[in-house]
Amino acid sequence: MQAIVVAKPYKFVPPRRGNLWPTLLRPVLPWFLRKEGVTSVDCRGVEKLAASVSAGHGVMLAPNHCRPGDAFVVAALGRAVGKNVHIMASWHIFMQGRIQRLLLSRAGVFSVYREGLDREALKCAIQILTDARRPLVIFPEGVLSRHNDKLNPLMDGTAMIARAAAKHRAAAKPSGRVVVHPVGIRYYFEGNLSEAIEPMLADIERRLLWQPNPGMALVERLAKIGGALLAQKEAEHLGIPGTGDLDGRIRDLIDHLLNPIEDAWLKGRHEGDVVGRVKLLRTALLPDLVAGQLTEAEQDRRWSLLAKLYLAQQLALYPPGYLAANPTPERILETVERLEEDTTDRVRAVSPLRAVVSVGEAIEVSQERARGGEDPLMVVLRERLEALLALRQSG
Repeated sequence: MQAIVVAKPYKFVPPRRGNLWPTLLRPVLPWFLRKEGVTSVDCRGVEKLAASVSAGHGVMLAPNHCRPGDAFVVAALGRAVGKNVHIMASWHIFMQGRIQRLLLSRAGVFSVYREGLDREALKCAIQILTDARRPLVIFPEGVLSRHNDKLNPLMDGTAMIARAAAKHRAAAKPSGRVVVHPVGIRYYFEGNLSEAIEPMLADIERRLLWQPNPGMALVERLAKIGGALLAQKEAEHLGIPGTGDLDGRIRDLIDHLLNPIEDAWLKGRHEGDVVGRVKLLRTALLPDLVAGQLTEAEQDRRWSLLAKLYLAQQLALYPPGYLAANPTPERILETVERLEEDTTDRVRAVSPLRAVVSVGEAIEVSQERARGGEDPLMVVLRERLEALLALRQSG
């Protein structure tokens, strides 16, 4: 289980506002991109972002979040319009070493605590948009998906921040506007797929105590590996491996993991996306653990529950039918990467990847929204992100 949950008292990490450090770090951006396997970044629709910056608007960039290098790709987009960016990022990445924490803050990144209400992060984000000196980057999915071809549910906090900033800007002298630009990020693998993933697949098969099987068709081989790994988790949590199609078995295991915890901690089961369900449960489980006032036995029990939440979320990030009907090389690569990550808590960079970053038309943010139903801003944002990613036909 990766250390995405930190059982320590949260302390907000603010961003540096000046441009000296981002300027000093700019020459190493290509190195960070190559470290993630990205050899080129193709920015499209830059003129739309440039127009919003030139008009003095408070600008929010709202990209999908499919790979670990997305933040570096969006920073490259900022460079294309001559602007550094501020990025809201999960607190756990600031807890992976003092040097990383220092560089992130100086590059303009600031923390957000996703397991509770982080007033400092909200205040910081609103102020950045109100000041309108740099674009603010928020990943509205709230989780790294590792798939180009599916957009996870978007978090409503994106709209809340944008509307609050719109109110501040409207009341300023002179008044101003806040706009949201959807940003679609797609990656294209431009190397030899079989050569790139064979070492990864062979290592996973060895961990299963199998002989590597390079002669098997890729999709068939992935289905065999995925089925075996799922059967292990079913045996661990259900007592016996399941039967039937993989997608149905994944749904059943997720519910088996989450339903009892929801019954105990949320007074009833919740519908909706798994990421949202897991977030609610972490919010309930973590405060006492962070406070450090639990017995050793209770600490162990909480960590066991958190491990189940982690597994449920990881299972949910395998999209149903993702490898059906002649999958693209990118879908195959993403699936192999997720399998490696879920079995080793790390994933090796695969190169060369070409990132295509498409900026959508500005969505002007109104100060108010009608009560009830889904926020209209989030509806439009989702539709436009899906169009940019070619997940829906734009009208």
